[in-house]
Amino acid sequence: MIRTPVRHSLSLDWGSAMKTENSAPLDLRGLSPLEIREEVETVVQQMFREYLLMSEHEDLPQETSYFDLGLTSLRLSEIRERLESRLGLAINANVLFNEPTVERLVGHLTDALAG
Repeated sequence: MIRTPVRHSLSLDWGSAMKTENSAPLDLRGLSPLEIREEVETVVQQMFREYLLMSEHEDLPQETSYFDLGLTSLRLSEIRERLESRLGLAINANVLFNEPTVERLVGHLTDALAG
């Protein structure tokens, strides 16, 4: 019997490849502002690490511009869409440019969710 090698086509779809978390919005009801911040920080850091191809053990610079980290406006739009879905919150695209670091974005989202 002759075996023919199987060829696999590798196609990376960032939109689906990066969706590893539960798609249901977080339930933040009853949490204190500090607890909300911790939850938001975890979600935001996880997403940025995924898009930057970083392991969970690598330090994600909190006060470095997204663009200096290597992200493009297209990737930021994808992150925004995922954050909207995960946090159950509409996020204006301008927020990403007005709050251009992970730290500032976490603060903005926490303020919006903690009301």
